[in-house]
Amino acid sequence: MENWTLGYGTLLTTLGVGGFVATGAQHKTALIPAGFGTAALGLGLLGRRGSQRKAVVGGSALLGLLGFLGTARALARLPALLRGDKLERPAAIVSQSAMAGLSAAYVALCLRGLFAR
Repeated sequence: MENWTLGYGTLLTTLGVGGFVATGAQHKTALIPAGFGTAALGLGLLGRRGSQRKAVVGGSALLGLLGFLGTARALARLPALLRGDKLERPAAIVSQSAMAGLSAAYVALCLRGLFAR
């Protein structure tokens, strides 16, 4: 599970930094996924120590759930953006939708890992 957490953290950090650079480094809120990614990386490294492994997975799942809940509303606007409708902050919609998808998949993996043992 630690490797999944490290991968999730790496993807979110890349998404955040990439979004920040893609918006011309003007919108600091584009770095929010990087903050979640950094926290996930920390939890992934903590999980490798072996002690309190189940608690770390639970904390990681909670982090992923918060990431999903905070960004899921963008999923409703994504179809309009893909149709070519003019929307405010299209880069934010794309970034939030990507974070929501990654977080949902990660939470599913965490739950599978928690209840499979």
